[in-house]
Amino acid sequence: MAISLSFLFGLLGNITTGLVYLSPAKTFWHIVERRSTELFESLPYVCKLLNAYCWVWYGIVKPNSVLVATVNGFGGVLEIIYVTIFLIFAPPRMRIQTAILAGVLDVAFPAAAVLITQLEFDREVQIKVSGFLSLVFSLVTYGSPLSVMKTVVTTKSVEYMPFLLSFILFINGTVWTIYAVITKDLFIGIPNGTGFVLGTAQLVLYAIYWKPKSSKRNSRNDLEDGRQQEPLISTDNPATKHQDEE
Repeated sequence: MAISLSFLFGLLGNITTGLVYLSPAKTFWHIVERRSTELFESLPYVCKLLNAYCWVWYGIVKPNSVLVATVNGFGGVLEIIYVTIFLIFAPPRMRIQTAILAGVLDVAFPAAAVLITQLEFDREVQIKVSGFLSLVFSLVTYGSPLSVMKTVVTTKSVEYMPFLLSFILFINGTVWTIYAVITKDLFIGIPNGTGFVLGTAQLVLYAIYWKPKSSKRNSRNDLEDGRQQEPLISTDNPATKHQDEE
């Protein structure tokens, strides 16, 4: 029974995590259309690619964790596309910075980590190292949602925290937390439990600060959701970014 439940929630987690990985798609379509990365930063995507690598590694070395590897393999492919788009359309200085970051964090570091643990340590150590790195980099990615929540409280507006993404993050955290409880996996449980708490907090903030908007404004927001719905973009003030785009 436990195996069937873990498979079910792992499968659901593949769907929800896949949606999270797809959430920046409109942002990058906007970048391609305008042929400019504007105020967006590449570091979050470089870090998310590294995070995807770590989860794929963890899913491969840990027995019965193939569902962890599959969705993050899909996410890794998407993040490679996102980073490549940055390398093509970013200004020269950012292009160089992105290339250096990607070379160090997405090529050299994971290659060294896998090679050293494969050659020097047994499977149990490999599981612990890959799980710990996955946990750490997952927690790092939650810095931007916290920044968005701070913006909501400061501006008393949910304009820069679309409901759909907050709901998906909440469901994603819930599903993987249940999966972690079933499989007794702390490496999956800790970051996704944190995601569940943050997703819940975002929904609470949405309930507190949501205000009806005019149909014209709603229509415009629908067009801009691709940029606004991806919180892991920049440490710049979202309000300033929005004004610059206008």
